[in-house]
Amino acid sequence: MAEQTHVLFVEDDDVIREATQLALERDGFAVTAMPDGLSGLEAFRADRPDIALLDVMVPGLDGVSLCRRIRDESTVPVIMLSARADSIDVVLGLEAGADDYVTKPFDGAVLVARIRAVLRRFGHASGGAGTAAEGVAPVDGGVLAFGDLEIDTEGMEVLRNGTPVALTPTEMRLLLEFSSAPGTVLSRDKLLERVWDYGWGGDTRVVDVHVQRLRTKIGQDRIETVRGFGYKLKA
Repeated sequence: MAEQTHVLFVEDDDVIREATQLALERDGFAVTAMPDGLSGLEAFRADRPDIALLDVMVPGLDGVSLCRRIRDESTVPVIMLSARADSIDVVLGLEAGADDYVTKPFDGAVLVARIRAVLRRFGHASGGAGTAAEGVAPVDGGVLAFGDLEIDTEGMEVLRNGTPVALTPTEMRLLLEFSSAPGTVLSRDKLLERVWDYGWGGDTRVVDVHVQRLRTKIGQDRIETVRGFGYKLKA
């Protein structure tokens, strides 16, 4: 039997926490649910879950700060949950290192779909253990070079001026998409489809923030904005 995917869920509302935990467990996930950020951090360090669901507004250590603490220690996927579709909440969560966000109130089926989409990007099967990541745009094997940037598409490593660059799996997939078609403009919608596995319309702010995070690591000028169309990697 495949090992269950372990979800850390941090939510201070008792009703939402219990109902969501039950829904996730019915879909085959193992869930550790915590009511505040500090207990969530302790559970993360003790259990090393496969994915973390963090509400933005939790006591003790808010969700954005907790996301930063997790990201300092791990590349485990993080989905932020917010009661508002507020731009500040969304951007702060993504800038802290979150891979996606879901606005409350959410439909349980939608939440599960978003969790599974993130897990596929990180090489986990839906609701269980997995192997290699699926859906990555094909890139010729070997090392690709773009100026001072080297991308090992087989070893999944990136060097800048010979120094390793630490990327999250989402950032790596984003870079692979760009490097598979250097000089070609990729729209935000196309990147949402290919990197975030959205079969429906998504919030393009997710793309914009991740592109900016990637730029800070590989060079601000390496990815060019083409206004009104999207982004492209300079060949």
